[in-house]
Amino acid sequence: MKRTARTLSLAALCLLAGPAVAEEPGQASKGLVDNFLEGCQVELERYCKEVTPGEGRLVACIFAHEDKLSSRCEYALYDSAAQLERAVSALTYVANECEEDLAKHCAKVEAGEGRLLACLEKHEKKVSSRCLQALEDVGLKE
Repeated sequence: MKRTARTLSLAALCLLAGPAVAEEPGQASKGLVDNFLEGCQVELERYCKEVTPGEGRLVACIFAHEDKLSSRCEYALYDSAAQLERAVSALTYVANECEEDLAKHCAKVEAGEGRLLACLEKHEKKVSSRCLQALEDVGLKE
């Protein structure tokens, strides 16, 4: 059971945060990436020092050595996976509540690097109260 949970945590990080484990992680993923890098520092230096960061390679390396992980690294992985799950839930909530506003006001805006949020902020007076509330609920708007 413990191995299955650990495997799922590693898989989630690899699939969803993999691209963020690079030289410049995005702000939303910075905390979980830093948590992973700090918590698994010993293992990364011991088993993965020759691995080029990025595209999930560090997480894949840790996954390959999962039978040798310290409790600290295991905790960092679980905690990072939990943070990632919360972030995905928050983004899903906002996407659902702001779907119509995004289609109406930001259809031509490319997703990524905060462009959609900036578009919603630009059109704030026209954005639905549901969308504004969702942004506030998840801490993207004051």
